[in-house]
Amino acid sequence: MASSVIHMCIAKKVNEKLKLPLNMLLLGSIAPDISKHIGETKTRSHFLTDEKVEDISRFLEKYQPQLNHPFMMGYFIHLYTDFLWNKYFISEIVENNTITLLNGRKIPADHELYKKLIYNDYTNLNVQLLDEYDLDLSLFYEEAILPKLEMDEIPIDRLSLLIDHTGVIIENTKKSKEYTFNLGQIKAFIETTSDLIYLKIQELDY
Repeated sequence: MASSVIHMCIAKKVNEKLKLPLNMLLLGSIAPDISKHIGETKTRSHFLTDEKVEDISRFLEKYQPQLNHPFMMGYFIHLYTDFLWNKYFISEIVENNTITLLNGRKIPADHELYKKLIYNDYTNLNVQLLDEYDLDLSLFYEEAILPKLEMDEIPIDRLSLLIDHTGVIIENTKKSKEYTFNLGQIKAFIETTSDLIYLKIQELDY
């Protein structure tokens, strides 16, 4: 899954055309990840199939009439971003049970090692992405305004917990060595994904 900062960068890029209230959209764009902070799996919050793939159509069947709400649009952007991330981006790094590092070295795709490498990269790249996309982080230091919505998949009333955790992650960003991907690769993913998601939104007659 993409990092919270990557999700917010993509949501902001899409919103350059949608013009929705940004903070509520950004909150929606990280909302599905509350599952890991409340001890639940991603299955419900990310509308995962048995094959662990985001079922975008199932989300739309249930919530498309509410896509005019910025929170729900952000949620949709998150799910579609993770779908594209797992289907296209990660497949360039992990293939045939092998991880290809930036230096060209190939190592066995041990799950725990890959998780450590990718989260190290997230931490290193966050500070660069925050600058590159000029993200407004007021969501994380102003009093939280939660959406007046109901979802079966996540507890809306506990989103403040997610805001606090994400704010801490952003505070702890640093810049050092990248292992599996660099800023150029992530920027290319953000730009391409933003375009694809906006095209999908247009197909939905939003």
